Amino acid sequence: MKQFVEFIPLIIFFVVYKTVDIYAATGALMAATCVQMLVQWVRHKKLEKMHLITLVLVLFFGGLTMFFQDDAFIKWKVTAVNVLFALGLLVGRYGFGKNLLKQMLGKELTLPDAIWDKANLGWVGFFLFCGLLNIYVAFYLSQELWVNFKVFGLLGLTLLFTIATVFYLYRHQPAQEKNKQEG
Repeated sequence: MKQFVEFIPLIIFFVVYKTVDIYAATGALMAATCVQMLVQWVRHKKLEKMHLITLVLVLFFGGLTMFFQDDAFIKWKVTAVNVLFALGLLVGRYGFGKNLLKQMLGKELTLPDAIWDKANLGWVGFFLFCGLLNIYVAFYLSQELWVNFKVFGLLGLTLLFTIATVFYLYRHQPAQEKNKQEG
């Protein structure tokens, strides 16, 4: 359920885009993201860093889009988010010695640090790839195609990469851990 709630602003963006235009959709995205964060704050009395970053970027790029009536700004938000996530993983690992991927999943999986580092770098590469792909789709293809890519393409790519990561991590899990999970 929590994962579905995360996508509500994106769904609202898509529906409003299809029924009105990119500017109304951007305003709706900004409003829905604010409401989502308010609900998160009321329920948990905190916002995760990822949520805060997303909120700031949606308001910043959405605000520029609305003020200048130029959809290029909202298109850049997708790339900015992906680059920031990639930088977060890199800085976390090599700046602070913390593998953020391992911190999120390490409670469920016991793996050597080298495997976690490869998975972490894989996600860095994935986020950078998505950021670059977004630039191409946003600025060389139609707005309609970009909206579909933003809503469905990136979601699909992320799901596929998540599945690939799970298979990679599971393949490197020690045999006794695999037996515990299967039994």
